[in-house]
Amino acid sequence: MDTKSIWQMTEGLPHFAPLKGNAKTDVLIIGGGMAGILCAHFLKERGVDYMLVEKDTIGSHTTGNTTAKITAQHGLIYQKLLGTVGVERARQYLEANQEAVGKYFKLCEGIDCDFSEKDNYVYSLGNRGKIEAEARAIEKLGGRALLSGAKELPVKTVGAVGFAHQAQFHPLKFIRALAGDLNIFEHTFVKGFLGKTAVTKNGKIAFCRLVVATHFPMDNKHGLYFMKLYQHRSYVLALADVKAPQAMYVDEEKTGFSFRGYGDFLLLGGGGHRTGKQGGAWQELRRFSRRHYPQSREVAHWAAQDCMPLDGIPYIGKYSRNMADCYVATGFGKWGMTSSMAGAMLLADMLTGRRNPYADVFAPSRGMLHPQLFVNTVETLGNFLIPSGRRCPHLGCVLKWNKAEHSWDCPCHGSRFSGDGRLLDGPANGGIPQKKVLKYF
Repeated sequence: MDTKSIWQMTEGLPHFAPLKGNAKTDVLIIGGGMAGILCAHFLKERGVDYMLVEKDTIGSHTTGNTTAKITAQHGLIYQKLLGTVGVERARQYLEANQEAVGKYFKLCEGIDCDFSEKDNYVYSLGNRGKIEAEARAIEKLGGRALLSGAKELPVKTVGAVGFAHQAQFHPLKFIRALAGDLNIFEHTFVKGFLGKTAVTKNGKIAFCRLVVATHFPMDNKHGLYFMKLYQHRSYVLALADVKAPQAMYVDEEKTGFSFRGYGDFLLLGGGGHRTGKQGGAWQELRRFSRRHYPQSREVAHWAAQDCMPLDGIPYIGKYSRNMADCYVATGFGKWGMTSSMAGAMLLADMLTGRRNPYADVFAPSRGMLHPQLFVNTVETLGNFLIPSGRRCPHLGCVLKWNKAEHSWDCPCHGSRFSGDGRLLDGPANGGIPQKKVLKYF
C-alpha cells in the first residue's frame, strides 16, 4: 500500500521550473510548505518583490502529510501558558491563533478546498481535572470553552474541552489555489550563502531580506535552534467503511489518538514518538482499528514530522539578534496549519513595516529556560558521544534505524535518510555518507 497521504492521493499540484541563471529579489523565501506559500501570498498582495524557492516540490513534505486541522486549540496549552508566560502573553497567543483561524475562513470562501467548519476538542481518558482546568484557563483569557462527554468516540473518556467554529480542509487543494500565480522555483536547493547572496546549483540569488520557512532552520551558528527544537514522528491511517465523528478530537496525552473525518473516511492518528526513537507507528493504529473499528478498511497510511519548540510556542520573527534582515518561522508543533497562517501574517507585517501585536509572543529571542532544553541537550550529547555508528552529517549524532519506515533517523534534530543514505528530511543538507557538511551564513 502506498504511503502517500490522502491529500497527495486526491490532488496534484502545479509544477514550477527550477531556477536557471542568476536572479535578484527584495525578499527571498526558502521553503514551499504552507508557511512559505502563505507568506509569498501576503507579500504579493502588498506589492513586495519576492521569490520563493523549494528544494523539492511545494507542499511535498510536512504540509502534504498533515491531518489539516485548523484550530486555536493546541492540546491543553492555555493552562500551561498561564503558568509559564502569564496572562497577557497567553491571551495574545490565543488571539493570534483565533485571527489565523478567521483568516482561513475568509480565504477559503472562494476556494474549492473541502473546507468545513468543525468543533475541536481535546479529550482525556482519565483526568477530568485537566479538562476543567483548561476550560477555566480559556475563559480567563477571554475565550469560550466547550465541555463535552465526547460520546461519539469509540473510547470512554472523562470529558473533553473544545472550541466551536474551528475548521478542517484539504491542504493541497488550498495550496493549488494560492500558488498558481506566485513567483515560485522548485528543485532549487540553497546550498549556502555569500553575504546576501544565496548559492544554488543553477544560479545565485541576490536578496535584501531572507525568510527561512524550512520546517527546521538550516543554520547552526545563529539562534541556537539546534538546542531549542526537536522533531517528533506521528502516524495516520485513512479508514473507510466507518462512521467518523462530527467534531475533531485529539488526546491530551502525547501517546493518545486523534480523530477527524474527511469525506467518507476517518483519519486516525497516533503511534507517535520522538524522531530516532521507537514507537507504535502504524501497527499501534492498526491494533486500535481492529479493536474499535473491526469493519473498517484501510485505504491509506502515512507519517508526519513535527518540529517541537521548548515552550509550546512557535519561533516566528527575527532569526537572531546577530542576523539583520533574516526572519524565521519554525517550531509549529502539531499545529502547523494554524501556526503557518499566524506566522505568515506576522512576517508579512514585519517585512512591510506594520506593527503586529503578537510579535513579542512568538519572538525567537525569548528566554530558553525550560525543562525541555535539558532533555534536548542530554539527547544530543548522549548520541554525539556514542563512539561508533552511522552518523548524521548535520552535527554528527549517531543515527537510529526506524524499522516501521525503513529509514535512518537522527534522534538529535530529526534528519532522516533512506536505507541507501538519501536525505528524506532535514535539517541535514545532504545524504550519508558525506565528506563535508556545508556551513550556512
